[in-house]
Amino acid sequence: MTEDDLRQLIGRVQRGALSRRGFVRRLATVGLTAPMATQLLAIAGAAPAAAQNQPAYRATRRGGGGALKILYWQASTLPNIHFAVGTTNQDAARVFYEPLAGWATDGTLVPVLAAEIPSVENGGLAENGRSVTWKLKRGVKWHDGQDFSADDVVFNWEFARNPQTAATTSGSYTGVNVVKVDDFTVRVEFDKPTPFWADAFCSASGALIPKHLFGSFNGPNARDAPNNIRPVGTGPYRFASFAPGDVLRGELFQNYHGENRPFFDTIEVKGGGDAVSAARAVLQTGDFDYAWNLQVEDELLLRLEAANRGKVNIIEGSNIEHIQLNTTDPSQEVDGERSSIKTTHPAFSDPAVRQAMALLVDRNSVSQFIYGRGGPAASNFLHAPDRFRSSNMRWEFNIARANEILDAAGWARGRDGIRAKGNVRLKFLFQTSVNAPRQRTQQIVKQAAGRCGIDLELKSIVASVFFSSDVANPDTFPKFYADMQMYTTTMTQADPQRFMSQFASWECAAKANNWQGRNAPRFRSEEYDAAVRAAEAELDPVKRAALFIRMNDIVVGSNHVIPVVRRPLVSASLNTLRPVLSAWDSTMWALQDWYREA
Repeated sequence: MTEDDLRQLIGRVQRGALSRRGFVRRLATVGLTAPMATQLLAIAGAAPAAAQNQPAYRATRRGGGGALKILYWQASTLPNIHFAVGTTNQDAARVFYEPLAGWATDGTLVPVLAAEIPSVENGGLAENGRSVTWKLKRGVKWHDGQDFSADDVVFNWEFARNPQTAATTSGSYTGVNVVKVDDFTVRVEFDKPTPFWADAFCSASGALIPKHLFGSFNGPNARDAPNNIRPVGTGPYRFASFAPGDVLRGELFQNYHGENRPFFDTIEVKGGGDAVSAARAVLQTGDFDYAWNLQVEDELLLRLEAANRGKVNIIEGSNIEHIQLNTTDPSQEVDGERSSIKTTHPAFSDPAVRQAMALLVDRNSVSQFIYGRGGPAASNFLHAPDRFRSSNMRWEFNIARANEILDAAGWARGRDGIRAKGNVRLKFLFQTSVNAPRQRTQQIVKQAAGRCGIDLELKSIVASVFFSSDVANPDTFPKFYADMQMYTTTMTQADPQRFMSQFASWECAAKANNWQGRNAPRFRSEEYDAAVRAAEAELDPVKRAALFIRMNDIVVGSNHVIPVVRRPLVSASLNTLRPVLSAWDSTMWALQDWYREA
């Protein structure tokens, strides 16, 4: 194939005259692998594969669409948004519960339980950034027939901010005051100018639970509420049954507030298995309509797509697969707590060891040979939207340089080849969830580390445990009873305020907050905390963007957080299904608009 031939093929992809899958097949005939073909398209700026965002359901009647079968290879365990640890629990809650507004794939805010999006023009936003007034949609019913009102909104604020509740959503409701104006109007007041006013009550973490069912469970008894596992929401589907760690079922809600919605009569969200079997269940066998989060080697996805039963959806956002280096000592117990912030990690407290570990992550190989379309190599933790992306960070894979750094820092090789200084050896436990790309990534890092005198013991934990909200289980990622761990953090808003505040010191996961804090590595930096607080009050968009870039540079530059690959949302759907997806919100954010074409 000549250079001109290649240019013509890329041009056809850019014009939409040739699919990316067709491009990959053509290049395979001349010996180029799928990752290499994908890289060529990325360099050329060709559009991402498959659907970005489907047109909304052209509703003519409610129901009649039969069953919608969704497959999550990580099963949900608790469908209450205020206790949701991990994306699967957030999405399970979002099947039934709704926020005031959600984020579309273009980054715009769309009303859900709100009558309109507040603005300065309609009087909803105060020009000084100190308050936002939400007008609520009228005629909305809870699934048990009770009326939705401002009392429910105020209650969710009271519930989430109560420290005895230990809600995972508490960060969105700290530093705000919520006032009921009338039955269908609430005002959120801020103690300082607040540019990111669309946090409380919005997006994946903003879904609302009913006061009349949870009102008596606001405090230390919050986890005893029967409706924690029997959701009663306002969404398009009402609760039918739930087997934690297995299947969640819902049925059409006849009194749903969306006109002629939803399309499907029932919904089933099946959990368990693995990402590969989930991909096969849609793309090859057609047993399910939709498969979530296909963290699968790209070459396999391309082969499965060849069956022409379904397609791969790739939605660009800011999710990031990353490695965390524990700042605390997981082997030492203080007051009945391991990985306590009262301890420091014996090896990772040395910046030289952290720098060496960052140099031993071969991000290019992980991207090229494992993720392909689903994982470009990453230098930044925060990489989208564009205005928040730092140009200061660079990644490098350099085993020789890592050896030089450790030699200079006094970490000498022992007789067994493992480096040590004093009584501290560079032997680490590296954990992640059970998943083929993650296990392959672990092996790549282990191999490079071994050549540098660092011994990694690899641990793989079943995803339903690793991402569980079970506070008694020692293997959950917030407990972080290991030296290193790897997973993807999702950014469920088109604003990075909540995403980047996860590394603030007050977000450290600990026994005191039932390990519900989002700062799993227990990263602490006064400069970082100050930047978070400053961004919360900075109304100048340019200055605010600079603060987020600084946060990224602090945490990535410390090498306590090592970005590996960017993770666009990769899912699969049958050719006839029309899901409405967004990288800035829950997979279920517009479930009422999903439909099937004949």
